Amino acid sequence: MQDRLGAVQAQVQVALDHAIDGLPGGALADAMRYAVSGGKRLRAFLVMESARLHGVADEAALPVAAAVEALHAYSLVHDDLPAMDDDDLRRGQPTVHVKWSEATAILAGDALQTLAFGLLADPAIGGAEARLRLVASLARAAGAEGMVWGQALDIEAETALTPLDLAAVMRLQGGKTGALIRFAATAGPLMAGDDPAALDRYAAEMGLAFQIADDILDVTGDEARTGKRVGKDDAAGKATFVSLLGLEGARAAAQDHVTAAEAALAQYGATAGNLRALARFVIERDT
Repeated sequence: MQDRLGAVQAQVQVALDHAIDGLPGGALADAMRYAVSGGKRLRAFLVMESARLHGVADEAALPVAAAVEALHAYSLVHDDLPAMDDDDLRRGQPTVHVKWSEATAILAGDALQTLAFGLLADPAIGGAEARLRLVASLARAAGAEGMVWGQALDIEAETALTPLDLAAVMRLQGGKTGALIRFAATAGPLMAGDDPAALDRYAAEMGLAFQIADDILDVTGDEARTGKRVGKDDAAGKATFVSLLGLEGARAAAQDHVTAAEAALAQYGATAGNLRALARFVIERDT
């Protein structure tokens, strides 16, 4: 898996740099390029692997992989803003609003979001019907039914009189983190016109495992390794998988979700080995 992941990281970075190089220069383009630099590229990897499983060539899947990373980068830029999570460190570097300004960060996020949908219009992806399926799916995943909805729930929880219970945290994270992961994992069958159900189940379970691992890292992680501030959730009194389940309970739950994610891939047999390895990787990582 690691070789394939490294190749995807390099390919997606080139694609994003190429897209931004075609824009007018200045602080906006510089901030966009900064925001899309680095990262694990797990969502892009999901796009590329789900495409491979459904007979879609890498050349067709690459614009979709770049699109999901552009949209993910926008979400991070906006999440880091003072009005949201108010973070000053991302991927080991100052956040965009710290390096430039709050206004530039807002505009860079806006531009990355629209860039994502522009990338989905690339004819290299395939026919118009496939591209429309992707646009509709990404809109649902990113907007008021998915990622933005989850962020809104997170903000509401900060001032709620009653702390969130486990079901509420799962619902919140299913939107804030899980929706974009589900889009990425189902992009392959959407491009091919195949049934995305199995990969949707895989992604739902893997997304929960990913978020539980993030909550664990917020408690146990090393800031120099994670590249972002740790201990913020506990300091803010936020309900997390760790606060609700305990550290060992959270680790056990993460493993249960990984097991369920792997089981969802049964129909793909050995060809889904990279996706099984990715599910295990998300709870073993230290960044």
